[in-house]
Amino acid sequence: MNRLAGETSPYLRQHQDNPVDWYPWGAEAFEAARQREVPILLSIGYSACHWCHVMAHESFEDPTIAAVMNELFVNVKVDREERPDVDALYMEAVQAMTGHGGWPMTVFLAPDGRPFYGGTYFPPTARGNMPGFVDLLRAVDDAWQNRRSELFEQAEQLSDAIKVRSTVSVGERGDLGPAILEGGYSQLREMFDPHNGGFGRAPKFPMPSNVDFLLRVFARNGSESTLSMATATLDAMASGGIYDHLGGGFHRYSVDSHWLVPHFEKMLYDQAGLVRVYTHAWQVTGADQYAQVVEETIGYVLRDLRSPGGGICSAEDADSEGEEGKFYVWSLDELPEATAKWFGASKAGNFEGSNILNRLHAKGGLLKPSELSLELSELLLKRCERVRPGLDDKVLTEWNAMFVSALAEAGAAFQRDEWVAAAVEVADFLLGNLRREDGRWRRSWQEDAGARVLAYAVDYAWLVDAFTRLAEATGQRRWITAACDAADGLIELFRDDEGEGFFTVGDDGEELIVRQKDVFDGATPSANSVAAVALVRLGALTGVDRYTAAGTGVLQLLRPTLEKHPSAFSHALAAVDLVVSGVTEIAVVGDRSDLVRAVQQRFLPDAVLAWGEPYESPLWESRLEGLAYVCRGYVCKAPVDSAEALVKELAGP
Repeated sequence: MNRLAGETSPYLRQHQDNPVDWYPWGAEAFEAARQREVPILLSIGYSACHWCHVMAHESFEDPTIAAVMNELFVNVKVDREERPDVDALYMEAVQAMTGHGGWPMTVFLAPDGRPFYGGTYFPPTARGNMPGFVDLLRAVDDAWQNRRSELFEQAEQLSDAIKVRSTVSVGERGDLGPAILEGGYSQLREMFDPHNGGFGRAPKFPMPSNVDFLLRVFARNGSESTLSMATATLDAMASGGIYDHLGGGFHRYSVDSHWLVPHFEKMLYDQAGLVRVYTHAWQVTGADQYAQVVEETIGYVLRDLRSPGGGICSAEDADSEGEEGKFYVWSLDELPEATAKWFGASKAGNFEGSNILNRLHAKGGLLKPSELSLELSELLLKRCERVRPGLDDKVLTEWNAMFVSALAEAGAAFQRDEWVAAAVEVADFLLGNLRREDGRWRRSWQEDAGARVLAYAVDYAWLVDAFTRLAEATGQRRWITAACDAADGLIELFRDDEGEGFFTVGDDGEELIVRQKDVFDGATPSANSVAAVALVRLGALTGVDRYTAAGTGVLQLLRPTLEKHPSAFSHALAAVDLVVSGVTEIAVVGDRSDLVRAVQQRFLPDAVLAWGEPYESPLWESRLEGLAYVCRGYVCKAPVDSAEALVKELAGP
C-alpha cells in the first residue's frame, strides 16, 4: 500500500494498492524529487474516467512498469475534481505542447513544478502513432540525464506560455451592449446541428448553458426558430442513449453526433445543469416530456447519489465488471416485447451487439404509455441486480451547490415542496460539514476523511447562486445571509484588486507557478461566469452595490474576448443579459402564496424575487402587506393584489 490510502478522493484510493510508489500532490513529493534529483511524473485523472482505468490496468498495476516509474521518477497522483487548480495549470501546458488535452493526463515536471513534457493516455507499448509508456519513461530519463539544460529551457518557455495563456487583461472599460448578445446568438446559430440538435460535431456534450441562452433570447425575440433550436437539442438529448431511460439522469457526453452512444459515466454537474435547463424549457413550453425528464433526473440523483450524511456524491463510473456501459445495455432476449419495441431494440443491437435504450426513432416522444409502466419497473429492478458502476462518494462543494441551485429552482417552478426541502437539506449539509468555524469553505468532503482542500472561487460562486435561489424558493431570510457571507468571502479571498474578476485560488491558497483565472465556459460554467451572474442577482436582491460592481467587473474583464468569441462564454452571456436588459426586482409582501406561485412558475430569466421573511434591502422599504411590487432599480410600478394583474405586469414592457 502506498501513500494514497488516507486520501479523501476515491480516485486516489483506487490507486493505493498499485506497485507504483505514488505520492499525493504536496510538499513531500517535491522535496523527494529535489533530494533524489529526478523529475516528477504527474498523473491526473478522475474516478469515473474510462481511459484512466485503462491506463491504470495496463501500466500502473504492472509491477515491471511500476518499477521503472519508481526508479526514474517521483510519481504524483491528482484527482482533477478535487484539485481543479492543478489540473487547469498543467492542462494549459499539455495543450500548449500538443494542441489538445484530456484525461488521463501525464505530465513530466522539474522538481520546482515547471512542466517540460506531457500528453494524455499512453499505451504500455507503442501502438499506432502513440509511443509506448515504458519507452517514453526511458526517453524522458535519457533527456534528464544528458540534456537537462534543454529540458529546463523548455520548462521555462512552457511556464512563460502558460502565464501568457492564463493572463486576462482588462481593456478600456466599455459598453456591455446588445451587440455581445447578438454575437453570441449568431455564433450558436452557426454551430447548431439542424439534423441532430446540439452544437458542433462529435463528440457532443450537453452544454446546458448554450440551450439556456437560446431560451433567454427567445424570451426577448419570440422567434420560433430560436425556440426550435433549443427544443430540438433538448428532445434529441432526452431521446438518445445519453439519457438513462430506465433510471433517469444523463451520461457525460455522446461519442457520436446524434446522441446515441454515450460515454457512460454520470456526473453530478451534468444532472444539475440539465435539471435547470429542462425546467426552463417546461416553463417556456409547458411540454410534459420536459417535466418528466426533470422528475426522473432529480429522482436519480436523490435515489442513487445521495450520501448517508446528506450531501450528494460526485459521480458514477462508466465501467462495471471491467466493461464500459455493461450496467446499462441489454440483449433483445432480456427485454419484454413491448419494451423492446418502444425502445427500438433489435437482435443485432446498436452497441457492440447489445442495445442502448433510446427513443431516437420517435424523437421527443418520451411520455411512457401506462401499459409499459409495470414492464419498465420490473426491468429497473432487474438492472439493480447487476453489478453497479463504482460510486465516487466524495462530496464537492461546487457540484453540490450547482445541484442545490437547480433543485431549488425546479422545486419552486413545479411547486414540489419535497424538492425544495431536499435542496435545503443538502445546503444545510454543506454549511455543517464544508465550512470551517472561521467561515472559510472547503472544497471536498468524504465520510471517512472529513473535509479537505481549501475551496476555490468556483465553489464560492456556486454557493452564492445556490443560497440566493434557496432564498427565492423558500422565502427564508437565512439564505440571503448565507449568500452574502459567501459573496463576501469570494470578494475578499479571490478578487483581483489590480484588475477585475476572480482568481481560481484564494489569497490563502497554495501558490502554484501561475495564479490563473477560470474564465471560459465548457462542460461546466467558469468560476468568473458563475460569479458574474450570482453577484449581479444578489446585488439586485440586497441593494449592496459592491456585489453588483464585482459582478459587472467580471464582464469588463471578459469584454474584449466576449466581443470576439461570445459563444465561449455562454453562461457569462446570462450576466450580460442581466446588465443589458436590466434586472426586474419583484417583491411579494405578506402571506400571498398565490402571487409567489405566479412568479415562480414563469420563465423570468432577468428577474429576482423577494418574499417571505424581510431582510435588509430597498425591496422591503415602505411596502404594504398583501401586495406585489414589480420594480427596476427599486423604482416600482403600482402594486398589484391579484395573480392575474401580476402576470400582466410581468408580461408588459
